[in-house]
Amino acid sequence: MAGRIKAPTGRYGGKTAEQRQAERRRRFLDAALQLFGDTPGYRATTVAALSEAAGLSTRQFYEEFRTLEDVLAALHLQVNEWAERAVVAAVADADDLPLPERAAAIFRAYAGDVTGDPRRVRITFVEIIGVSPRLEEQRLARRARWVDLLCAEAGRAVARGEAAPRDYRLPATAFIGAVNGLLHDWSAGWVDATLDEAVDELVRQLLALMRPEGWTPGG
Repeated sequence: MAGRIKAPTGRYGGKTAEQRQAERRRRFLDAALQLFGDTPGYRATTVAALSEAAGLSTRQFYEEFRTLEDVLAALHLQVNEWAERAVVAAVADADDLPLPERAAAIFRAYAGDVTGDPRRVRITFVEIIGVSPRLEEQRLARRARWVDLLCAEAGRAVARGEAAPRDYRLPATAFIGAVNGLLHDWSAGWVDATLDEAVDELVRQLLALMRPEGWTPGG
């Protein structure tokens, strides 16, 4: 398929063309979350199967997307956007808390959102891996966004005298890898711990990075 088929324009059934397009796109993404995130997985899903699960036609698929990879790319971004919204809300709600409690609230928000639906875990940590150079670039770019968010919060902690001043980009990058690895393994049942225990461990690791031995608040 060289490109997307042009969708019909004009009002139909009381909805504008833009509203109908948004609804079709949502239905395809909802179906993809189920098929890619559960059974049979992205690599075993066909356009016909996805269209059937969405209750739409293959023609309508090609009005919205060029390939199944485009659907996976959009779904990966959506899942990350949901998690980011949860984190941003937690940052705002925990703004007045001390650093340990603030970090715990933020990571509980992230972990709760990502692991609350096993399909999101699979999209974020499994299905996106090794698909294509394009999706690998997207995955790394999205991870860099999480690193930026963590560095920003570390900078705020430094400004408040709660953390040691340093360049946090390298440790933040390493720490994000630990977060993703632990949450994936916990979701897969490979970690004998509750989610709260996993989050508590992540918070301890983060505080060790931000408050190294010998450093004192305000020091």
